[in-house]
Amino acid sequence: MDNPVIILGAKHLGMAAMEIFQRNQVVIYGFLDDDERLHGTEINFIPVLGRTEDDGFLKLIGKKCEAFVAIDDLALHKRLVKLLNERRKMMPVNAIHPLSYLADSATLGHGNFVGAQVAVNAMATIGNHTLLHAGAVIEYEAQVSDYVQIGAGAVIGANVIIEEGAFIGSGAVVVAGVRIGKQARVGAGSVVVASVDAGRTVFGNPAQLVQR
Repeated sequence: MDNPVIILGAKHLGMAAMEIFQRNQVVIYGFLDDDERLHGTEINFIPVLGRTEDDGFLKLIGKKCEAFVAIDDLALHKRLVKLLNERRKMMPVNAIHPLSYLADSATLGHGNFVGAQVAVNAMATIGNHTLLHAGAVIEYEAQVSDYVQIGAGAVIGANVIIEEGAFIGSGAVVVAGVRIGKQARVGAGSVVVASVDAGRTVFGNPAQLVQR
């Protein structure tokens, strides 16, 4: 990456993205965050410049800087990506830890966070704006859609389909061939042996529907 990057979000995910970009020798121009208490401060000598919708800094994106959205709140993440798409006519870049593994035959979209020791195996497909936390494993031919979050150490089995906006908790196992519906949630440490409908939450071993 030739241009510096501006990170939208200066909390824990932003700091993790900062570490990834620095390990990849990418210059970080600064953070944008809506928490005014952070404005004017520095994180590891990187300044928090202002709000995420500050035109004075957003105008740099697409011309002199790239952007990465480091927000784990789904609605806010989507809103910021839309802002970058419409106002700056650009897509966020990927933050890929150098200690991750991406198979040559795997497909990776834009704006993804790929943490340390993540493995994306042969013929797997990762969409856009996903969060793959440290140690997650995506097995062969799995399909992960946009805005999915997969927790640390989770294992996504072969041929699994995870639809948009789904959340897979840390240490969960989704066995081969299962489908996880749009915006469904899988609790940490769960073992999912059957498909989960859109919007549903499951937990346990084997995972069971959590009643609302």
